[in-house]
Amino acid sequence: MSIDGLSDAEIARILAETRRVALLGASHHPDRAANYIQAFLQRRGYEVTPINPGLAGQSLHGRLVVARLEEAAPLDMIDVFRASAHLPGIVDETIRLGARTIWAQLGVADIGAAARARAAGITMVMDRCPSIEVRRLHL
Repeated sequence: MSIDGLSDAEIARILAETRRVALLGASHHPDRAANYIQAFLQRRGYEVTPINPGLAGQSLHGRLVVARLEEAAPLDMIDVFRASAHLPGIVDETIRLGARTIWAQLGVADIGAAARARAAGITMVMDRCPSIEVRRLHL
């Protein structure tokens, strides 16, 4: 079982029910996972808002990059391409903005932040990649 404790059925449900995604830590470098995953999610029909203060105002995969998470609201899921140390603050912002899911990418996890998110009714996926999960679950 993964560090987040979520079942395959729960991961499949999240991917099926999510429509609006904020991609926190967007990158214009085509060799970076954040860049590939944004394009992947958009091809799968998700409405993705890339977030990166250094790229704000630019376009990535046809989408305007914004500087802050609140500029992407309303949203269903926050896909996190930031270090684990940022997760507690991201949980606070997610609670304030009302998103249903935080998806922390491969190598990104914080058990304490996940407990706080879950206590607030937010599903927290950790140390996973949506493109890997889509292929693994044949979605």
